[in-house]
Parts: sequence; structure tokens; C-alpha cells
Amino acid sequence: MAKKLTREEIITQIKEENVRFIRLQFTDMLGTIKNVEIPLSQLDKALDNKMAFDGSSIEGFVRIEESDMLLHPDLDTFIVFPWTSEKGKVARFICDIYNPDGTPFAGCPRYNLKRNLKKMEELGFDAFNIGAEPEFFLFKLDENREPTLELNDHGGYFDLAPTDLGENCRRDIVLELEEMGFEIEASHHEVAPGQHEIDFKYSDAVKHADDIQTFKLVVKTIARKHNLHATFMPKPLFGVNGSGMHVNMSLFSGKENKFYDTKGELELSQTAYQFIAGIIDHATNFTAITNPTVNSYKRLVPGYEAPCYVAWSASNRSPLVRIPSSRGLSTRVEVRSVDPAANPYMALSVLLASGLDGIKRKLDVPESVDRNIYVMNKAEREENGVKDLPSTLKEAMDLLEQDEVLVESLGEHLFEHFIEAKDIEWDMFRTTVHPWEREQYLTNY
Repeated sequence: MAKKLTREEIITQIKEENVRFIRLQFTDMLGTIKNVEIPLSQLDKALDNKMAFDGSSIEGFVRIEESDMLLHPDLDTFIVFPWTSEKGKVARFICDIYNPDGTPFAGCPRYNLKRNLKKMEELGFDAFNIGAEPEFFLFKLDENREPTLELNDHGGYFDLAPTDLGENCRRDIVLELEEMGFEIEASHHEVAPGQHEIDFKYSDAVKHADDIQTFKLVVKTIARKHNLHATFMPKPLFGVNGSGMHVNMSLFSGKENKFYDTKGELELSQTAYQFIAGIIDHATNFTAITNPTVNSYKRLVPGYEAPCYVAWSASNRSPLVRIPSSRGLSTRVEVRSVDPAANPYMALSVLLASGLDGIKRKLDVPESVDRNIYVMNKAEREENGVKDLPSTLKEAMDLLEQDEVLVESLGEHLFEHFIEAKDIEWDMFRTTVHPWEREQYLTNY
């Protein structure tokens, strides 16, 4: 366990590092990082949980007549941004959102994840460990510092410089992350030109969701220093692989990994199989949360390594759920459909709720599918019990609305505001005339 920071230790570090501004950071319903920046003179007010902000301006929060919200900084998330000015550095806290009466705000995604973790604890588990693998693209900026669609390299999987021209940028990102306390496990070029992955060590669910948000901020910030734009958009380019965010999960009680059993088939426990069964059972329904944009469904198509069929296997990478070969404390379940546009707090909430539902209902896991699903025809998939993931955001939203377990895991506030926002997004996409349509039809009709 990481050492807990005290208020006094934070104040000492602020003085030693010449911190002049504090960012009180939080995440809105759509996964966008927001912050209120305060001068150092307001630090005591912030640490006393008295810093208010207008919640009516934040997507998915509250109406204008109930706008006042309070920011409660989590002291253990204190970080000094290493790239900020020596004349006066900037530090940050990640905050939970509270109502003026001191109760947690139901629309705070971070609080909602904590709420789901309490349900996990009631079942006898005390840690939901996560290792996520967010991928991203690097595009060049134009003379106005605006993003272009020009890639900065034409490298492929695990390529080296000079083919991988993003190597220096990626290395600087790693150095900044390490200075901020991240333990980086690997850094490499991904399959598509301009696509990259940096893997950092697993941690408990709330910390890891925090780390994903911090990771995105660092990647985007350092990329701009290299005159590049980093995007976590799932499918920015047609004809190449999209960006995923594979999520590795395990449940612990004390120091015991509850997914590991030396006597079990594949050395997996009954708990692990029930958890997998829950994921499989809810997979089509949680996809609206784990793949939350219109663009997400351009990635979930055959031919580009992203899973688009609901199945599991310990021996191939085409199903949605894979069991990596490591055992012991590293035994884990990997869900491969998630993309980096997902709000990590909400995505982990629905994944945990799905797995726990499998455990509570003692679901039997279906047979594993150990052959390449992409080469199966529809009849073969049906014969093997393999369902298709939703093909559009609208289809995914309709499935989410029917799933009581997932609706409850989000809570009424988040669920209703999410559906409302995504209905608008889908309608805008549905009614927009796209360039492809003009290319296909303008001269033919």
C-alpha cells in the first residue's frame, strides 16, 4: 500500500517545490477532465472541503437552480506537475464532488465507483485490482498549432526509430510519468502507423482510474511540446487498427488472488469462472459505457484485432475476454473491447457489477472458444453460442436500458444523464450529411 499523505506533508512539499497554483481536478460524466485552479492562498479553504464551484456548467451534473457543488480533495492524489514553470509550479488534487449539505453527489463518477466497491466488499473481497492498456495516436500540428490528420510516422508493432518517429515523444512521456510516481512496465509502437501504447503497473480500481486520467493529461501535454496532437479517439483513421484500452481485472481478499486456484481447470477458481460468466452475460449491455461514442463502433469491426464477438478464451485473442497466461498473484481476466474514450470510473463500475452479478448468481461459464472467431460464419458463431457486440451506439444504448444490474451500478442520476447526452449525440450523427454520402450519391442521383 502507498504511504498516506498528511496535510502537513503536502504543505511541506508545496513549499520545497515552489508550488504557486493548485488544480482541483475532477471528471465529468463523459470522461472529460475538469479543474478549478486556485492560488496557493486558497489552499486551506480547499483542504477544508469548502471550495465551491458551479455544477450546472458541467456535463451530466445539475440544473442551474441547484448549481452549487463542493470539491473534496483526495490528499493521496497530490502531485506536482514536473513540466510546469520553475518560477511557480502547479500541483493538483483529484476531487470527489459533494452536495452543499455534505452528502456525496450521485452524479460524481468517482464516487459512484467507490459505491460499487462497497458492494464488492459486502461479498467478501477487499480489492478490485486493475491494469489498463490505453492506446493513442500521434498526429502533427499545423502552423496554427491545430491538429491535422498527418501522422508523424509510418511504423508498425514494436518498430524502432527511424521508422518510429514518435519514439522521442513517447520516451519523454515515460520520463514525466515516472517523475510523477508511475511505475512504467512497457512502452512501444502499436500496430497502426502513428499509434502507441505505454503500460503502467496495476493498482486498485479508484487509483487506477485516477491514473488513467492523469496518463491522458500527461500524454496530451508532452505531445504538444513535440508539436504533436495525441488523441484517444477510438478510430481516427479508416483502414487501420483503432485504439483500445484492454482492462485486466482481479479480485483479492487480503493478499490472496481469488481468481487463482492451483487445483482448478486452467488454475482458475470457481470465483474466476463465475466472474467471467457475469462479464459474458452483460457484455452487450455494458458496451454503451465501455465504448461510449459513435466512433467507438467503427473500431468494433472484424479485421482490425478489436473484438466484436462475445466469447472467452485462454488461448486466442479474437474473443472479447482473454485469460492471460500468468498465474498466482498475476491471475487475471482481460476484457478487450473497452476503448480509451470511456469514462474509466464508469467503465470499471459496470465491469465490476457484471462480474459480481455472475458470482452472486453462481453463473456457469459458457464453453471457451479457442479458434479464430473472425473466420467463423454466422451459423458457426451461433452454434458456439457467440453473440455479436452492438454495431452502433444506438443499439448499445437500447441494450443498456434493459439491464437492471448495470442501471443500478450507475445509479439513477448518471444513467439518466448519460442516456440523455448520448441520445443527443446519436441524433446529431444520424441527421448529419457526411462526406462519404456526398462522394457516393451526389453525382449518381
